[in-house]
Amino acid sequence: MGIACGLSNVSRRPALWHTATMQLRLNTYIPGNTAVHLCDARVKLVLLVVYSITLFIVGTWIGLFICSGLCLGLAFVAKVPPGRLFGLLIPLYVILLLTVLFNGFSFDVASPAAVYGLGNVSSGIFSDWEAVPLIGSFGLVPEGLVRGLYYALRIILLVMASLVVSFTTTSTELIDALYDFLKPLRAARVPTEDVAMMASIALRFIPLTAEEFSRVAAASQARAANFDEGGLIRRIRAWQPVLIPVFVGLFRRADNLALAMETRCYAMSPTRTRLAPKSLAPSSVLALCVGLALCILTAILL
Repeated sequence: MGIACGLSNVSRRPALWHTATMQLRLNTYIPGNTAVHLCDARVKLVLLVVYSITLFIVGTWIGLFICSGLCLGLAFVAKVPPGRLFGLLIPLYVILLLTVLFNGFSFDVASPAAVYGLGNVSSGIFSDWEAVPLIGSFGLVPEGLVRGLYYALRIILLVMASLVVSFTTTSTELIDALYDFLKPLRAARVPTEDVAMMASIALRFIPLTAEEFSRVAAASQARAANFDEGGLIRRIRAWQPVLIPVFVGLFRRADNLALAMETRCYAMSPTRTRLAPKSLAPSSVLALCVGLALCILTAILL
């Protein structure tokens, strides 16, 4: 009788079953053998930094369109699925939409600050358009709306470029690149090997934590746990049986990892070696030179 009642209570909440088997997908790497995949991770990180700086230097729509073409072109060459690329930007769309609306409308259309409050970027023909009053002093500012779109597109391109790098580079390659970039800090006695190792462990623990969280949440929902009813305090308390086992499991994993590293005499040697050290290939050097030239020319001319 008790089992039947429990099953009937679960059956009255069918909306929870789709979340019971939900897995958090945090591993963004897409295997491939394209030119972008084969490019050295150090080159990709340097070009990502230079590209980001270029985005914030360019002040014209033509320059922004060129930057858009470069980002979309690399995504096409890397064969990144458009649905996956643009799907990860959905939370960003909402924030940027609010930003554009806040900058495109003003409660005081007669104030010059409402028009020129976004900095010195080109608004094209809209720079000569006057504000349009809608209700009293509230109205539409065409120049502010266009400039808001400019900044929104700039942020989208910045995130898209970062996603293209993460889609085409493994976490191991990123950590190796970080280790190489930190090498000059050895002169200041910075433990670069330990910093790189901590970053590697952190990246490894992110999907493990997500998997553990999904598994505990699914087990709780299978036992008729309800996370969607009641007020905020009640919902927070409902997640307590999930969060406590997750944190306990994290500490247990960390303790086992520390014991394993100590058993294998980690950090007994002053320097660490690699199994297969990589050197810059001619194709990576060429990609670095071409990418730097394009970004510098775009930033200077546009």
